[in-house]
Amino acid sequence: MEGKMRAKPKYLAMGLGGMPKGHPGHVEHNLCRPSFAGTFLQHPQHFSGTGCIVRRNNVIMERQDEKDDDRVSLAEMSLLNKLIRKSLVESSHHVEILQRDPKSPLFSVTTFEKLHLKPELLQGVYGMGFNRPSKIQESALPIMLADPPQNLIAQSQSGTGKTAAFVLAMLSRTDPKKEFPQCLCLSPTFELAVQTGRVVEKMGRFCVNINVNYAVRGNRVPRGTSIREQIIIGTPGTLLDWCFKLKLFNMKKIRVYVLDEADVMIDKQNFLDQSVRIQRALSSDCQLLLFSATFEQPVLKFAQRIIPEPNIISLRREELTLSNIRQYFFECENKEDKFRALCNIYGSITIGQAIIFCQTRYNAKWLYHALRNDGHQVSLLIGELTVEQRADVIQQFRDGKFKVLITTNICARGIDVMQVTIVVNFTLPTTMFRDPDFEAYLHRIGRTGRFGKKGLAFNMVERQNLPLLLEIQNHFKILIQRLDPEDMEALEKIED
Repeated sequence: MEGKMRAKPKYLAMGLGGMPKGHPGHVEHNLCRPSFAGTFLQHPQHFSGTGCIVRRNNVIMERQDEKDDDRVSLAEMSLLNKLIRKSLVESSHHVEILQRDPKSPLFSVTTFEKLHLKPELLQGVYGMGFNRPSKIQESALPIMLADPPQNLIAQSQSGTGKTAAFVLAMLSRTDPKKEFPQCLCLSPTFELAVQTGRVVEKMGRFCVNINVNYAVRGNRVPRGTSIREQIIIGTPGTLLDWCFKLKLFNMKKIRVYVLDEADVMIDKQNFLDQSVRIQRALSSDCQLLLFSATFEQPVLKFAQRIIPEPNIISLRREELTLSNIRQYFFECENKEDKFRALCNIYGSITIGQAIIFCQTRYNAKWLYHALRNDGHQVSLLIGELTVEQRADVIQQFRDGKFKVLITTNICARGIDVMQVTIVVNFTLPTTMFRDPDFEAYLHRIGRTGRFGKKGLAFNMVERQNLPLLLEIQNHFKILIQRLDPEDMEALEKIED
């Protein structure tokens, strides 16, 4: 059809959205399930899990059995962010660029017109609601679209426009007259691959004769089939089969190879090995693009192993700051004492919306019931929900149906609600070794003070756990001010 991406062949028609329920490749994307959240939150019989207290180095910790542990995979977190994202995150962070060739001029763009895109691509970009390049796009797009092609390693958090950036690069490098795969994009899970594919289809809807295929579970392609779609998006295992077992296309003709969500990839060793094997089968002039939300040492080691002579784009680490968030702590004897302190916050401070973090499902459920019984309107977000159901709860919170969200670390990363003015750590975040989890603390507290606004953070700490708080202060080089939970006058002055 003129101006539209061509209809997919029969073997692919069931590969996205159209798969029947019960089919191994079916995924449902209906997020409008308000009845579920209400039912879940109103019936305690849905809750399970036990918790008890253990002591390590004189520090009190909640014992977490496997069922109560609410640590979710990075892949689930990334998918949740994509499902609930309504717009780009506005970042004020300085973008740091390490060029492959320091002598070459450094370009950045402030408009999409300056990229000299094909008219149909520019139309697709504006059709998606992009008015100007985001911070990461300003620097990354000139590198990704350079001629000759350049390799790139980029750190970019969820919601900054990085998916649109590499999709734009793939579409720009694709020759619609050549009906064979030219671009590969590797995603760690089926669901993330589908989300990326939707961006390709939206941005490329005005590109005539450019098509996408999905190397994912449920999309079975017979041996000997000639793949004609130019862009392949897939998960490591299936894509590896297509490349080497079924030999569905010529690897040497691939012009762009994208590894998305690299920090999620390194969670599984076989994903690393599979992505490296694919890269080694490509031609030496294939453009390699790798994206990660973080630049921890394992990610960098993997990136430098797989991407030769890269340009590197990252956020300066010291800019991940808590400077616009005022932080306080209450010394409490037990969870009942913490609950009373929480009620005093309610009575003293104007709360737009608040997020309360617990370390375990057990504590989250206990606090949820305690606040509801005290007459407060609260919602609960824990790992027993599916990703789509979690998105439902978050959307209801965004819409203001609940003022307070009680959650675990599953809500710590990348979820932006502008009305959140207060974050409470009902329990301090710790690692599986019961040490302070600095990264989780940063992401938890970062749920307030979004978009440059001022925020408040309260930490509720047992006397025996004060050493953990001291470690957090020393790590971030900050002072967390002590408050008396019974001093209502002091609490009221915080807002001044």
